[in-house]
Amino acid sequence: MAKTAFLLGGSGQTGRALAPRLVDRGWNVTVASRGERPVSDELRDQARIVQLDREDDEALRSALGDGIDVLVDFVAFGASHAKQLLSHAGSIGSLIVLSSSSVYADEKGRTLDEATGPADFPELPVPISERQRTVEPSDATYSTKKVAIERRLLAQDHVPATIVRPGAIHGPGGILAREWYFVKRALDGRKYVPLADRGAGRFQTTSTKNLAELLLLAAERPGTRVLNCGDPDPLTVLEIARAIAKAMEVDWAEVLLANPAADGEIGMTPWSVPRPFTLDMTEAEVVLGYRPVTTYAESAPETSRWVVGATRGRDWRDVLTGSAEMMANDFEYAAEDELLRGFTGG
Repeated sequence: MAKTAFLLGGSGQTGRALAPRLVDRGWNVTVASRGERPVSDELRDQARIVQLDREDDEALRSALGDGIDVLVDFVAFGASHAKQLLSHAGSIGSLIVLSSSSVYADEKGRTLDEATGPADFPELPVPISERQRTVEPSDATYSTKKVAIERRLLAQDHVPATIVRPGAIHGPGGILAREWYFVKRALDGRKYVPLADRGAGRFQTTSTKNLAELLLLAAERPGTRVLNCGDPDPLTVLEIARAIAKAMEVDWAEVLLANPAADGEIGMTPWSVPRPFTLDMTEAEVVLGYRPVTTYAESAPETSRWVVGATRGRDWRDVLTGSAEMMANDFEYAAEDELLRGFTGG
């Protein structure tokens, strides 16, 4: 009898990558979401689609039916969600809950949530293992809420619970596409791209394909643990810019600025950080036998093509709502043009 997987909030970019992997391995898959995003015909062919708001506990209980083998929660954002999941423990064989690598804190308590530049950016091991300290649980920030979920699930023994901490997720289907920072510049015909800190920043990326592979393995081998998930050999900002330029078939000049990667600085990209932020994947390799299925450079063309197609003929801010929030002021090119004129004397 086929095993059953329930993807809560599964209509997003990671759910659409995970569902076919599960189906290929013989799982029956249910994708549950509020229905705010259109579900592709491909996903409808692969999975049972259920529309529900996870805050409606009775609707969730009904959707779980007689029980499922694994529930993958992509939209757990507070301690109340952990409590909700555990209230259905009798209907769930195991849990996999998406957290975030932003939960890590350095020995001085500095975190990504509060960082604005080099002075307050966390100084973390390279790479960061799952044993690194985290922020304390609270309702204060996105990361502290994630830790509240983690602590609640890891402290119980009613249902095996895997916590997954990805880096900057990328792939087709997302509302936050960091790649848009460079893709839009290519579409706008920009002839140069300024990069803060000479493009040296290295911030962990996570392909939805690699994340789906790890989630699949965790579903097949239930357990209570914390696992990082990141792409192999994380690229620098300069290398990311070149990967996307190649995917978009553009040839622009790279302006490598000496200024630090700090909020508001010209050349500050969605991956710009003053110190490396990379993840150790040893735990997943040892515990699950995980191996990456792609690299950032290999997956950049697919993501770039998807972003171009998804925004064609539409206001990109209506499609990439997460990108619109992150990049609200990133395409006001006047300051960049003025900076270049200062370099050239033109």
